[in-house]
Amino acid sequence: MDYQSDQEYVKLDFTKKGFQIGEYESCTFIDCNFSNIDLSTCNFTDCDFKGCNLGMAKLSNTVLNDVRFNECKLLGLHFEDANKVIFAVSFKNSQLNLSCFYQLKMKKTKFVECQFQEVDFTETDLTESIFEQCDFQGAVFDNTILEKADLSSSFNFSINPNQNRIKQAKFSRTELAGLLDNFQIKIV
Repeated sequence: MDYQSDQEYVKLDFTKKGFQIGEYESCTFIDCNFSNIDLSTCNFTDCDFKGCNLGMAKLSNTVLNDVRFNECKLLGLHFEDANKVIFAVSFKNSQLNLSCFYQLKMKKTKFVECQFQEVDFTETDLTESIFEQCDFQGAVFDNTILEKADLSSSFNFSINPNQNRIKQAKFSRTELAGLLDNFQIKIV
């Protein structure tokens, strides 16, 4: 397996030139296109993805260890296929619409100004995670652990308190309706 360390990859279109499966440590990917690329079995440790398109990339057994995504398109990614033992990520100003985090342990993960439209968080452990200014339109929360999570600046979520663990989670008063949707009551 190829090993790369402390490398910077700028404006590369891996859909045309292909991507070398391997281990990448302390590497930075800037404005690269990974759309539909098979990243299965790759190891990314302490890496930054900035302005990259990873839409529909395959993540089967991919190691994402201390990986930061900033201003990336991560549409339709199945993060649940990645290596579950070594999984530590953070997201800033990124689009994660239609992605899936099914059954992942993501305690203390930080999400800043991200779009989670129709994302599946079923059975995901998001204990003490921070969601700053995130849009959850159509996101699915089912048996999700949100204990001590901070969603106080986030919006458009619909979270059933009877089907999710939300003890000591923080929510904005203006978005409390998102916790009552399933009770079919009218808030005036």
